[in-house]
This record gives sequence, structure tokens and C-alpha cells, in this order.
Amino acid sequence: MLVFEFKTYGKATQFNAIDEAIRVTQFIRNKSIRLWMDGEAKSWIELSRHCALIAKAFDFANKLNSMARQASAERAWAAISRFYDNCKKQIPDKKGFPQFQKDCRSVEYKTSGWKLSENRKSITFTDKCGIGRLKLKGTRDLHFYQPDQIKRVRLVKRADGYYVQFCMSVDRAESIEPSGTAIGLDVGLNDFYTDSNNETIDNPRFLRKGERRVKMAHKRVSRRVKGSNNRRKARQILGKRHLKISRQRKDHAVKLARCVITSNDVVAYEDLRIKNMARNHCLAKSINDASWYQFRVWMEYFGKVFGKITIAVHPNGTSQECSSCGTVVKKSLSTRTHACQCGCMLDRDHNAARNILSRGLATVGHTGSFALDASNAWGEDTSTHAGANLPEQVTS
Repeated sequence: MLVFEFKTYGKATQFNAIDEAIRVTQFIRNKSIRLWMDGEAKSWIELSRHCALIAKAFDFANKLNSMARQASAERAWAAISRFYDNCKKQIPDKKGFPQFQKDCRSVEYKTSGWKLSENRKSITFTDKCGIGRLKLKGTRDLHFYQPDQIKRVRLVKRADGYYVQFCMSVDRAESIEPSGTAIGLDVGLNDFYTDSNNETIDNPRFLRKGERRVKMAHKRVSRRVKGSNNRRKARQILGKRHLKISRQRKDHAVKLARCVITSNDVVAYEDLRIKNMARNHCLAKSINDASWYQFRVWMEYFGKVFGKITIAVHPNGTSQECSSCGTVVKKSLSTRTHACQCGCMLDRDHNAARNILSRGLATVGHTGSFALDASNAWGEDTSTHAGANLPEQVTS
């Protein structure tokens, strides 16, 4: 599944119609959650049946396309099923009980309610919301794909405008020459990562660099009167500041992950629990600013595209064990040099990266299903981690 995004242009009345469609989407989702809470919808089939009943009961909901209403109910059922799965897995802390949405920013159409122009430069929404024809501007060429390959069309509202996303039913695969190398990565805060060859990548710290402008935008919002146009404009500027930082993180993660995957045949990295690590209030901002999880997601994606092996290893003890003799050398977080009795003296992160690589290669040798041959790299037994899935949207 590929997602192509285009900036859209139209009139103010069209954008108001998009906002109304998004509000209807939020209403149907929250209504579906309420039906589930009241016990009136205990399955997805029952929830989809209520979409037609909601359209009959509310005239504004009937303006939205029928498949768009079902897509809204699907969002509600996705939250419900995720809650059930977390309860079955008995994960600690909160299980993610479905909540009512307060700020929806997208509306999703399936295979009806829209029509592409012949030159693929505009799209027309044909339901009763009154959105009409919108111009598309982007770098992707939709002529390479058939209209029946487009399974979903989303209208997304962001701080800098409105966007149209096309979800394509396409399997992406590329072939490159095998490099015959394997690498282990140890992520950190001083350096973004240190590999097993003692090469480092600087931590960009996008939030730290743009924090001053973000704080100034926050002050402007707090000084404006609630409900005024000036406050609305100040909030829009604040949203653009955060959006820029988010896009910088994604661009850095995509480019770096592609470079790592194309340069190596086997990549081993730590299976970190970022949510638990961010509970440290002293390091939470720096950990979230590093965006390690997004880097991991893109590495797994490009590993599948290029047919390379990605292995998530258990992180416990990678910094304490000696990569030369295996002896445990206790050290605090402030100790940045690994010194062992066997004479091995390395940088702490370099030692951890070597341990990560050795654990990853040990996993490969144990399963017997991994190979450096790129043509056989991604079979059923080449999962990155047991139960791990690539999240959806790689979206925004």
C-alpha cells in the first residue's frame, strides 16, 4: 500500500465544506463509540448497519457519502478492537479505552464519492457536502496507476492548508546489488546512532533548535482573547511551527533509514520501548525529539522494499557486556568509556553496537532461515520482531 499526498487548492466555500465533512466524520465516529458503550453495537457488522440509521435520523449526516460514513465507523471499531487486543494481551497500565474525539482533521472516502479528472490534475467530490472540484499540486504522477488501484481518498486538514491523500494498492519492491555487510546500531542522545564500525551520526535536535520560535508562538496565543480572529491566526502560526519540526524529523528519518538499508544487507538494532523511556521527565523531551521509533519504522519499511534483513534485538545489557570477552562491566550512564579487564577499551556506544550486531547475527544463525542473499531475505521467517507490525500512515 502506497500513500501519495497532494496539496489542494480551491475556494473558501469549498474549504468550509471540507470542514463540515470532517465534523460529520467526527460525529459519526463518536456516535459509534456511544452505541458500543450502550451495548447496541457489539460487532463491526452491527456498527456498519447503524451508519444508515444515523443518516436517516440526521440530515447533515446524510450529506456525506455512504462509504465515507462507513469509513468513519471503521475508525471507531479500530479503537474498540485495539482496546480488546490490549486487554487480551494484558499489557500493563492503561488499556486504551475508546475516547470521544474532539479534534478530527480528516475525512476518508473509499471507492465512491469522488472522481479524478482525465489529466489527473484535479479531483471532484460528488456527494452532497458541496466540496466540488479541487486542484491538485504535487510531485507524484498518477498516470502510472489505474483508478481501480486507488482504494482510499483522504482529505486532510493541516496548519498550512488542505491535502488529498491517495492510498494505492501497489506492492513496492526494488532490487539492488548485495553489499555483503552487516551492521549494528546503538541509538543515543549525544549522537543519533553509533554503528558497529564506530561511525556516528549527529543528533539533529530539531525541537531544541526551533524551541525559541515555538515558545514565542505560544506566548502570542496566550495573549490573544479567546474566540477572536487574532487568536485563531496565532494558533495557526503555532501549528505551522510544530508542523515544520514534524516534517524535519520525518525527512531526516526517511533519508537516513534508506541510506542504512541500501548500504548493508543485515541491520540489527535495539527493540526499545520508547513510551517507557519517555517517563523519565529529565530526558523525555530529548528522547521524543530524537524520534528513534520513526527511524525504526522506516528502516523496517525500506528493508522490505529492498529485500534486506532487519533484526530487533533485546536491549538489556548491551552497554554493560564486553563485546570482546562477554564480561559484564557495570557502569553508570555518565560513564562514556568501556574498559574491561581483558584490555578492551572502547567508546560505550561503540561497544553496545558491537553487542547488538553479535546478538542479531546469533539470531540469524539460530533460525537458519536468514540469508545474506537479497532475493531470499524477506520470507515468512524474516520478521523484524515477534508480533511486530509496520504501523499504518507512516502517515503523518
